[in-house]
Amino acid sequence: MRVLCVAEKPSIAKAVAGHLSGGEVQTHNTPEKYIKNYVFDYDFGRPWGKCQVTMTSVLGHLTTAEFPPEYKKWDYPPPDRLFDAPVNVVVAADKTKVADNIEKQARYANALCIWTDCDREGEHIGYEICEAARKGNRTLDIRRAKFSNIERAHIINASRNLINLDLKQVNAVATRIEFDLRIGYAFTRFLTTSLKTLGGPFQNLLLSYGSCQFPTLGVMHKREDIDVNFSWARHRLFDRASVIIPYERCLTAKRAKVTKVQEKPTKKWKPLPLTTVELQKMATRFLGMTGQQAMETAEGLYNKGFISYPRTETDRFDPGMNLRALVQKQTQSHAWGEFAQNLADGGFQQPRQGRNDDKAHPPIHPITFAAPSVLNDREKKIYEFVVRRFLACCSEDAKGVTTNVDIMYGEESFHAHGVVVLERNYLEVYVYDKWTGSVQLPKFTVGEMFEPTEALMTEGKTTPPPYLTEADLIALMDANGIGTDATMAEHIQKIQERDYVRTVPKTSRLEEEADDAEGGQVAEGGRAGQSTRGGRARGGRGGRGRGATTNGRGGVMEFIPTQLGVALIEGFDRMNFETSLGKPFLRKEMELKMKAICEGRTTKEVVLGESIQQYRHVYMQSQQKLGVLKAACRQYVFGA
Repeated sequence: MRVLCVAEKPSIAKAVAGHLSGGEVQTHNTPEKYIKNYVFDYDFGRPWGKCQVTMTSVLGHLTTAEFPPEYKKWDYPPPDRLFDAPVNVVVAADKTKVADNIEKQARYANALCIWTDCDREGEHIGYEICEAARKGNRTLDIRRAKFSNIERAHIINASRNLINLDLKQVNAVATRIEFDLRIGYAFTRFLTTSLKTLGGPFQNLLLSYGSCQFPTLGVMHKREDIDVNFSWARHRLFDRASVIIPYERCLTAKRAKVTKVQEKPTKKWKPLPLTTVELQKMATRFLGMTGQQAMETAEGLYNKGFISYPRTETDRFDPGMNLRALVQKQTQSHAWGEFAQNLADGGFQQPRQGRNDDKAHPPIHPITFAAPSVLNDREKKIYEFVVRRFLACCSEDAKGVTTNVDIMYGEESFHAHGVVVLERNYLEVYVYDKWTGSVQLPKFTVGEMFEPTEALMTEGKTTPPPYLTEADLIALMDANGIGTDATMAEHIQKIQERDYVRTVPKTSRLEEEADDAEGGQVAEGGRAGQSTRGGRARGGRGGRGRGATTNGRGGVMEFIPTQLGVALIEGFDRMNFETSLGKPFLRKEMELKMKAICEGRTTKEVVLGESIQQYRHVYMQSQQKLGVLKAACRQYVFGA
């Protein structure tokens, strides 16, 4: 029997072929220079048994969805015709050699085994492989391997427990692809052609859719060389004259009285097992990378067999996993080996159980030890983070004692809080976490009297919410169901490509604002300024993105809306639609519908019918209120 095995990427094909063949493999070139065919013998067990195997791969998606040529002109037909125009699924122009290789190899095979990533996108790529293979052989027996890392034992187990392709996941992705094509083209064409008449920067621009004063009081007392800051129980009052009275009463009283001292044990919980979203958030905060760069690097480490599959929503380990064996593999590290050895010698604790389980992949964790010499700089950072996170999960919570002290000064109540860390535990290895507020308070006794070192009445002002960092944006997208763990970074890259936002280092932006306060000017439309672009970064499955959200020194970057971005959002909001194009609710709804397709609660046809009709209605409203959008663009871009 002959079996054709096809992986999602060349590195996986090479690794799987190496494991299944035991090293006895013949390698052949193909017309596509990045892809090899590996030929060997392997026993799959029942029902296939001993087989002659050809292992090859694709390079991500094989196909693309497109409109027929007559619908690709910008001037005709009108954009609304794209809501129901024919859609053709064809092999992408740069993937014809890949598809031809699969079709040719399928002619000599009896069975096809899919080795794509076990997620929605991987399932759809698997279906594309099936369609290419069926062109060469309509009678193939088709199965897929379910795996989450490329450790040999795991791959062998996957090959002996083959399953069927999940067509519900295939249909969910196909729904999203067709929906994005229709909506993206229709609204991009509408916005670009409609706003082109404004002239200026819109002439050749592609518009892709997709302080008041307050005073407060404070008390500071120095004891045992520790400055203890007591906060006012009233927090603040919005009238200066009203605060002067209690302030003068405090000064007249001279002495404060301790009314309450409370100490109790506390702990700082160790982190949950690592998910894709959490990896992207932490990489932008601590590793000097964008979410996109973090995912590319993690995929590389996965392809090399160092970590598990990095696209997962699961934050709980299966009780059957031998986590102690994975800890033992890290004892040889110079950086965290001693900590790992302490866990192996009896300090091991079962990780916390999160609430999420995608039933496909475990949390991201190290598979084997990787010496620093075999990793590049980014790989070192991601690998170290994954390992330290895993070891922290297998450790104990940090333990400490909280102290709360209440005092009465004049007729006003004040409060101080402190924490003493007694056992650092997981904090010893998880260097990305700090126990904030860990300030030790000196000894206070209930009923004692003391004269505060200083009493203060200070002024401040309310401040707008801070700009979002990439970690903030990823967290909000996750909370609102926008995108998937695999696509969030790509969405973030896209808004930078389209010049809807720019990124600046947090410190640089604060310095700019300080300069503005000294006489400079802030651009019309909120701190927008001129748009800038970052460097290139590889996209997810074959895509490309631009922009970065960390600076060269690894500092955190913030998203600053450009004048164009502000204009579009303000314009959409002023249209007062029941369903706004500027809000995430429509996209969130689509993600929920895709999930419903995967669970068999609805179908591709129903979802496309409902969603396209919804957007068609919004499109008609947009046509009627185009003047509102143009007015916003004139205001924010032209200052008119």
